[in-house]
Amino acid sequence: MPHDTPLIATIVAGLGLAFIFGALANRFKVPPLVGYLIAGVLVGPNTPGFVADQELALELAEIGVILLMFGVGLHFSLKDLLSVRAIAVPGAVVQISFATVLGVGLSWMLGWSLGAGLVFGLALSVASTVVLLRALQERRMIETERGRIAVGWLIVEDLAMVLALVLLPALAGVLGGEQQAATQSPNILALRFDVGVWGVLGITLAKVVAFVVLMMVVGRRIIPWLLHYVAHTGSRELFRLSVLAIALGVAFGAAKLFGVSLALGAFFAGMVMSESELSHQAAEETLPLRDAFSVLFFVSVGMLFDPTSLLSNTWPILGTLFIILIGKSVAAFLIVIAFGYPIATALIISASLAQIGEFSFMLAGLGVSLDLLPEQGRDLILAGAILSIVLNPLAFAGAARLKPWLEKRAGNVPETVEAVPIGPATEPGEVATITAVPLKDDEDAPPPPTKMTGHTILIGYGRVGSLVGQSLKAAGIEFLVIEDADKTIAKLKSEGIETVAGNAVKGEVFASANAAGAKRLILAIPNAFEAGQIILKAKTANPEMVIIARAHSDAEVDHLTGLGADKVIMGEREIARGIVEQVMTSASPANTPTPETPPAAA
Repeated sequence: MPHDTPLIATIVAGLGLAFIFGALANRFKVPPLVGYLIAGVLVGPNTPGFVADQELALELAEIGVILLMFGVGLHFSLKDLLSVRAIAVPGAVVQISFATVLGVGLSWMLGWSLGAGLVFGLALSVASTVVLLRALQERRMIETERGRIAVGWLIVEDLAMVLALVLLPALAGVLGGEQQAATQSPNILALRFDVGVWGVLGITLAKVVAFVVLMMVVGRRIIPWLLHYVAHTGSRELFRLSVLAIALGVAFGAAKLFGVSLALGAFFAGMVMSESELSHQAAEETLPLRDAFSVLFFVSVGMLFDPTSLLSNTWPILGTLFIILIGKSVAAFLIVIAFGYPIATALIISASLAQIGEFSFMLAGLGVSLDLLPEQGRDLILAGAILSIVLNPLAFAGAARLKPWLEKRAGNVPETVEAVPIGPATEPGEVATITAVPLKDDEDAPPPPTKMTGHTILIGYGRVGSLVGQSLKAAGIEFLVIEDADKTIAKLKSEGIETVAGNAVKGEVFASANAAGAKRLILAIPNAFEAGQIILKAKTANPEMVIIARAHSDAEVDHLTGLGADKVIMGEREIARGIVEQVMTSASPANTPTPETPPAAA
C-alpha cells in the first residue's frame, strides 16, 4: 500500500470494516457500535495486519464530535439550557466529585499517588459526548425533558473538564508530577506572567465567559444573517458549505482563541443557528457527514484498545467498570430523585452517563505526559471506555427492567411540577410563556387513547405536516396529530389540536390514535422506512382506511404503494405539475392547446 495516502487508507479501512462488522452486529441483534469498535481493534496497533494512522483517526473522530454537538445545538435554545440549570449544574458537580472520590479509592488500592488518583477519578467521571447523544437520538429523547437534562449535564461536565485540562499542568508540581509542568500551561497570559493557580483559573473562566458573550451578542446576529444571505443565492451546494464552515470554524476558533473545547464551541454555534428559520435545513445538510464521522469516532476508540490488557489487568479493569457503570449511575440516580424528578427520568439519566469517552482519553494522555498518571492508569481508562461503550445499551435495557420494580417499591410518588412552554412562542427567536404543570411519574406509560372516531390521523407536524394540518382545520375536518417533538406538541396543544405524543412506529402510540375507527391516515414524515412500518400497522388495524403518504423518489413511491398506501405524493412531481398548471393558466387558451387536447395535424 502506498505510504503517501495515510488519510485515505484510514478512512477506507475504518469505514469499510465498520460497515462489515456493523452489519454483522445488526444481524445478530447487537448494537452496530459494537461492530464499529471491533473494526477499530482490527485496524489498531495491538492486532496483526494493517495498522491505520492512529493520530489521523483521532482527528477525524473530533470532526464527528463537532458535527454531533452542532446538530444537538440546532435543536436547542438558550431557554432550553437555562431551564435545566437547577439540576444539571449541581447534579454534574456532585456526580463528578463522587466518581473522582471512587477513582482515588481504587488508585489507593493499586498503590498510586494522590495526584494519579485525582486524574484517574476525573477521567472516569465524564461521559462520552458521542455515545450519550447517539443513545438519546436512537430513543428520540433529544427534545424531551430527559434529553434536555442529559445534554445540560453533559455541557456542565464539558466545562468542568476544560477547567481540569487547563489547571492540571499548573498543579502538576504540587500533585507529585513534573516540577516544570506549570510552564506547560496553554494560557498565554499564564506563560508570560506568574499569576498562580487562582490566576490561571480566573483567566480560563474569563475566556469562557468572553466566548459565550460573543456568541450570544454577536453570533446571534451574524450567523443567522449569513445563513439567510447564502440561502438567497439559490445554491444548495453553497448553503451546505456555509453550514459546515460555520460549525467547524466556530468550534476551531473557540478552542484556539478561547480555550473552550471543540464540542462546546460547536454546540453554541448550533444553538445560535437554531434561531434561524433555516435551522431545520441546516440539520438535514449535516446529517450524512455527522453519521459517517461519528462512526469513525468509535473506530478510533477501538484502535486504542489492547485486548491483552483484559488478562493482565482483570481485577483493576473490573473495579474501573464498577465505578463507571455502578458508581456514577447510582450517584446520578440519587441526585435526580433528590430533585423531585420521576424514577423513569432518573433511570434514563443514569444509563446515559454510564460510560466514558473522548475527554477521558485527553485527561489520561495529559496525566501520563505530566508524570502524574502511570501508564497502567491510561490502560485501565481505555479498557473502561471500550467496555462501558459496549455495555451502554445493556444499561438502558437494565433501566427499563428496573423501572417497574422501583416504582412498585416507591409506591405512590407525588407528582412533581415541570416548567413547560405554552403557546406558539416555542419557535426559534420567540419568547416562550412558562407555566407549571403536573409531571406524570410514569413518562413511559402509553398515551391515553383518543375518543375520536371517523377522524383523520396526521403523522408528523413539520414543514409539510403543519401545512396539511392547517388546511384540515380550515376545512373543518376532524383530525389528530402523532408527533414526538416536545416543542411542536406544546404548540399543537395550545392551538387546541388533539395530539398523541410519541413515535407512531411504536404499537402503543399508534393504537392510542384509534386507527380502527379512523377514516384516513396521512403520513407527512419524510422517512419512507418508518412510513412503511406504520402503513403495515394501519392496514392490520383497519383494512378500509385510506392511506396517503409522501415520498422523495420513484423507488419510495413503489415501496409505500406496495405496502398498501392508496396514494403516494412525490414532491418533485407535484412541483412540476404546479409549474405546468401555472404556464397553462397564463397562456392564451385560444392559441395554446391543453395537455389533454393534442394540436390538430397540419
